[in-house]
Amino acid sequence: MTIPPSTYLGGAEWLRRGLGAAALLGTLVIASGTGTSLAMGAAAVPAVHSEGKMPPLTGASRWLNSPALTPGSLRGKVVLVDFWTYSCINCLRAMPYVRAWHERYKDHGLVVIGVHAPEFEFEKSADNVRRAIADLKINYPVALDNDYAIWEAFGNQVWPAHYFIDAEGRIRRHHYGEGEYDESEQTLRQLLTEAGNLNLPAPVSKKLKATGVEAAADDAHQASPETYVGYQRAENFVSPGGYLHDRPKLYATPEQLRRNQWGLTGEWTARKDVAVLGAAPGSITFRFLARDLHLVLGPGAKGKSIRYRVRIDGAPPARDRGVDVDAQGNGVIREQRLYQLIRQSGEVTERTFTIEFLDGGVEAYSFTFG
Repeated sequence: MTIPPSTYLGGAEWLRRGLGAAALLGTLVIASGTGTSLAMGAAAVPAVHSEGKMPPLTGASRWLNSPALTPGSLRGKVVLVDFWTYSCINCLRAMPYVRAWHERYKDHGLVVIGVHAPEFEFEKSADNVRRAIADLKINYPVALDNDYAIWEAFGNQVWPAHYFIDAEGRIRRHHYGEGEYDESEQTLRQLLTEAGNLNLPAPVSKKLKATGVEAAADDAHQASPETYVGYQRAENFVSPGGYLHDRPKLYATPEQLRRNQWGLTGEWTARKDVAVLGAAPGSITFRFLARDLHLVLGPGAKGKSIRYRVRIDGAPPARDRGVDVDAQGNGVIREQRLYQLIRQSGEVTERTFTIEFLDGGVEAYSFTFG
């Protein structure tokens, strides 16, 4: 099954919508995330078998943190290829483990390669990715796969996706989505041992305690799906009259929303993958059930700052604020990225979220939850 770039989904959302990895590739997949687990026959030690040779790494528009790498230059090394994109919450929650494996095993024969395959147009900017990898403290090589050349060479379909390659250049396992970090590290250790790297340091995955946006999702209380704001993939949008494509329109949001319904208020221009606010004020309201609420936002013009104010059930978030707002719900958009706006600190219940923008020009791309 081939999914064109316009319909690529983040790893957990891809799994949630039932596009089964096993049906896609016909190989063992141990996949988990904020959606349904597709683990099949998972054991304490994962199956490690050959899935063919590592394909070329050609077609990247640029490499960061390294010169361009090739399968030939990597011969004799164990390689972990991580497909990711910097506004993807599933990728961000897997990132602490990828970073830790790099640090733990880089002197024992492991090379980690991040293949940054963008979902949104702004993620094609080398400057944006360079800022993101600095913020995320990524020190390993990153290939900018803006044309999906490496993505397609691997036959990949999701974010995040991890491919485990032995010292002879064979893909020995892959994993889609979040989770199964212990098993993934066991695979790396097995491949490193096979390559003659003995006396490995102790495993690290069980010791990790990720925080902030990178903290593991609260799967038990999540009942809201990834939701796109642009009209091409928007679901549960209930502003009266629906979208007017590619032209400004004055929108309103109904007073009562059911779970996962949402709407725009103010003058917005809806495009395929984004909605852009004209003059302030303007707002977005979403009825959700999840511990965390994130929204991918951008300031529009480069160098511009856009102020916003968050409310949950009509009140400032206080202890339920995300890392990108203060207790009164105030925040500023200065770059295009994922913003964590709500993290419920107590009992997770169904709430109504509103973000009001105090300046015009904001770009709103997608909601994710956790």
